[in-house]
Parts: sequence; structure tokens; C-alpha cells
Amino acid sequence: MKRISTIFLQAVIVLISIVALIILIRFPLTEGRAQNLDVLSIYLDTFILYAYASSIVFFVALYKVFQLLGTIRNNNLFSISAIKTLKGIKNCAIILSILIMLAGVYIRIFHSKEDDPAGFLALCIITIFMSITVAIAVGVLERIVQNALEMKSENDLTI
Repeated sequence: MKRISTIFLQAVIVLISIVALIILIRFPLTEGRAQNLDVLSIYLDTFILYAYASSIVFFVALYKVFQLLGTIRNNNLFSISAIKTLKGIKNCAIILSILIMLAGVYIRIFHSKEDDPAGFLALCIITIFMSITVAIAVGVLERIVQNALEMKSENDLTI
């Protein structure tokens, strides 16, 4: 059962990454100010390029989650590689929240006076809190796995 559930979760991670990639490719074409621009101008917009650059951190985090699920499937959760993977996920979540905050500040300062940035800023706040929540949860899990690994190594030394 554990093997099937981890494979299922890995498939969900792959689906999430495919959907995110499709959104990254398709959304700039349908965005309001892109209606009058050619394709090259749309994808060379500084904010779109920033979104693409920051999405790299998101995809790295998804890859690390995929790796962690593989580690769990191989019954190696209490290992140094699992702790490194958890640290990587936590760091990606923290970096992503900082990048989202910077995007929100950029839009708040430099938005057109005709536009209302409230919706975008609300999405920024929600995703920042989600990223911070993920970072905290993964940090707690990292500490638990690290303590269990230390207890396991202490028990191995006494035997």
C-alpha cells in the first residue's frame, strides 16, 4: 500500500508541474495588456520574465518533493539524504515567499494608476502565507527526522 500511495503522490506532483507549466506558457497570452502586443513582446516583458525566473524555485521544490517520495518508497525516510531533501524544500519555500513578496511590492509601487492591484496583492499575500506554512511544516518534519536519525545512531553505537 505504501508503494502505491507514494507512486500516486509522485504522479500528482508530475501533474501539478505540467499544469503549472501550461499556465506559465498560456496565461501571458490571455492577460489583459497582452491583447495588443506580439508574441515576442509578451514574453520579453520584465514582469513575465521575473515570473518565469521565480518559477524555477517552484519547480525545484516540486522535484525535491518527488525525490522525497522516492526516498519514502525505498524506506529511507530516516537518512541524511532525506534531511538534505527536506532542507532543500524548506529553503525553496522561503525563497519563493520572498520572491512573491518582491513581486507584490513591485506591482504595488509601479502599477498603472488606471489599474487596481488589489486582486494581485491578495493573491500575493495568500501565496506568501502558503509558502511560509509549507516552510514551517517541512522544518518541523526535518527536525523530527533528524532527531529520529540521531536516536537511531545512538542506539546503534550502544549495541
